[in-house]
Amino acid sequence: MISNLFTKKRSFVAAIALTSALTAGLASAAVEEVHFLIPGGAGGGWDGTARGTGEALSKSGLVETVSYENMSGGGGGKAIAHLIEVAEQSENTLMVNSTPIVIRSLSKVFPQSFRDLTPIAATIGDYAAFVVPKDSKYTSFKEIVADYKENPRSIAVAGGSSRGGMDHLVAAMAFKAAGGDPKRVKYVAYDAGGKAMAGMLSGETQVLSTGFSEALALKNAGEVRILAVTSDERSAAAPDVPTLKEQGYDASFVNWRGFFGAPGLSDAQADEYAQTLEKMYATDEWVEVRDRNGWTEIFKPRAEFVTFLEGQEQEVGSLMKELGFLR
Repeated sequence: MISNLFTKKRSFVAAIALTSALTAGLASAAVEEVHFLIPGGAGGGWDGTARGTGEALSKSGLVETVSYENMSGGGGGKAIAHLIEVAEQSENTLMVNSTPIVIRSLSKVFPQSFRDLTPIAATIGDYAAFVVPKDSKYTSFKEIVADYKENPRSIAVAGGSSRGGMDHLVAAMAFKAAGGDPKRVKYVAYDAGGKAMAGMLSGETQVLSTGFSEALALKNAGEVRILAVTSDERSAAAPDVPTLKEQGYDASFVNWRGFFGAPGLSDAQADEYAQTLEKMYATDEWVEVRDRNGWTEIFKPRAEFVTFLEGQEQEVGSLMKELGFLR
């Protein structure tokens, strides 16, 4: 019926107008500015996730201007408190976080929880890894376990989280799966993964519990050897690195990473951020960043993210109680 109302010429003009409108709509969907707030220092998983995501968003044209701010302190609590305090001036801010926001809230490292922020989306999963210096005497995780069983205090494990935090929990989980007493793990806490890596390389500790992506970057630079990854199967990014499971230890773990807005952020703007992050997955720029870091995609936007966080809160809380980190 519409074709009877317009001539072919008018139909052509209308089609051009519609195409222009759609193109304009797509252009306007791009976010003008994102300021990434990073709750830890340079070199850690949060830093890498924020900067990698920002790189993909900027180079793909989905976001016009990207900036970064590292704010260490309080196990991430300083950045959370700051974002809440300046909420009215932070509509362009996205804070990166991960499993530790659940762990540290449960253990009262800081009084806030994810409920005090605006969850935007979980974007990636990063497995954990156990790392030693390239010249270490240890060539397998089994050798670490053997020395641990003989004398638990002889193995100092470095991590970029506080005691009872994620890096500590992963180490406890692994040694428990190996038949050891998880409460006897000698864990040395550092503020962010970069400092923990430096501590291990200097000889302060024997092994590092960290994110697989951070470990992979240093492995590729020839600085470390990765003894095990906590995935169910070997990663395509490092096919020579064995899993804990294939070494005989029934343990696996994946750490989500994602983004939060300030409290009070409008649903419209929160939805726009989530939609922009979803669009990012289809870009070549994201594929390059993702593969370079060995990340796994686990996109969970808005309400789905909240449901996921609530479930993890229960699961992690049970694990922490079992290991004696919570009463």
